[in-house]
Amino acid sequence: MPELPEVEVTCRGIAPALTGNRVFAVIARTPALRYPLPENLEQKLAGQRLAAVSRRGKYLLLDFGRGHLLIHLGMSGSLRLVPAGQPAERHDHFDLIFGVGRKKLALRLRDPRRFGAILWLGRDAPAHPLLTVLGIEPLTDEFNAHWLKQELAGLSAAIKPTLMDSHRVVGIGNIYASESLFRAGIDPRTPAGRISLKRLERLVPAIKATLAAAIDAGGSSLRDFIHSDGSSGYFQQQYFVYGRDGEPCRACGRPIRELRQGQRATFFCAGCQR
Repeated sequence: MPELPEVEVTCRGIAPALTGNRVFAVIARTPALRYPLPENLEQKLAGQRLAAVSRRGKYLLLDFGRGHLLIHLGMSGSLRLVPAGQPAERHDHFDLIFGVGRKKLALRLRDPRRFGAILWLGRDAPAHPLLTVLGIEPLTDEFNAHWLKQELAGLSAAIKPTLMDSHRVVGIGNIYASESLFRAGIDPRTPAGRISLKRLERLVPAIKATLAAAIDAGGSSLRDFIHSDGSSGYFQQQYFVYGRDGEPCRACGRPIRELRQGQRATFFCAGCQR
């Protein structure tokens, strides 16, 4: 599933190309993804100028002034910028066509598993129920060790699935939770509420550094994720633990271990993470 780094890379890829340009047409090749596609979307968007592109958690928000188009990539989605006349392939379900200079450019959603979403929100997008339940953004100054200590107080749940709870902190998916905990030297099974402030002062910078490194590397392309220009991310080449079960730890040489937490695979080094 595309996580915060992949969605941020997508945001940064499409914003320079499309911001300030007007919608020429909307092409929907399916009536629904996770939710039904908005009715009369072309009437809402035709001729409207894109004011800005932003990200909230794993959601992309295209601001058209009179409202926002919300896009979620689901489990397998990606957005690409392609010439408007380029033939659609099997899983290309939606095109938003812009007039860019004398050319027409399509923002095309490919979603093989159809778990993505396209919704039309009003002007007050942050008030939408999908967004109001989201937790803090981990790359902001507000996300710090003192805030996290207070948020984790009294929790007996393990720290790794707790970090993945988007109601607390957004965008730290399975890959980046495992990688961040390795960088911080924290066992993923540790009860969240028992982690000291001193250790959280290592964990918060580790999370920020992991996400920033992933963004710089273009995210992780493990299955379907590609950039808006069709290229792939390469952060998977830098993994310390994720997907490396049985391989030697890059730091101490011990075999990386795998366990299941909340039906998700967790990877860690028993030597480096205690």
